Amino acid sequence: MTTEVTRQLNDVDLEAVVGLATAVAAEPEKGDTKWGARVIWTGAFRSEARIRDFDPIPSDEPVALGGTDTAPNPVEQLVAALGNCLAVGYAANASAAGIELDGLEIELEGDLNLETFLGLRGDGHAGYNAIRARVKIESDADPDAIDALHQRVVGTSPVGHTLSRAVDLAVELV
Repeated sequence: MTTEVTRQLNDVDLEAVVGLATAVAAEPEKGDTKWGARVIWTGAFRSEARIRDFDPIPSDEPVALGGTDTAPNPVEQLVAALGNCLAVGYAANASAAGIELDGLEIELEGDLNLETFLGLRGDGHAGYNAIRARVKIESDADPDAIDALHQRVVGTSPVGHTLSRAVDLAVELV
């Protein structure tokens, strides 16, 4: 395997990833980062998330929930965020391990009861009760290497960790 192939396996810039890991290992405070978004309501149940300099990400609700179904709703975006985070983890970790990916697909679904959200139950839980992800990896790599890759990705996913642990949340009215 040539250096060029290793550097760009699975279209991942390993030099950038290794460079970041090296910098954070040398100075752990460099690993403390902040990420954010600004959401602007655009009418009815529609809104747009503004993140850095990217095009706005629209959100809406299905017609059955009173929306106009012009975009995914927030809970769909949440499971999509998990899937996108896992995809990054598989690409980065497979590349670092020298595993070529021929395909990767992650199907996600979650169980959510609307009673609390609709104000019909005051003591309930308005969020997901369970989220499931099914990962399909196409690769000629050894099955044990794929399993180790899977375990590493699941164990290091920032969105996965956020969803599986209590996190401080402060919503302030200004």
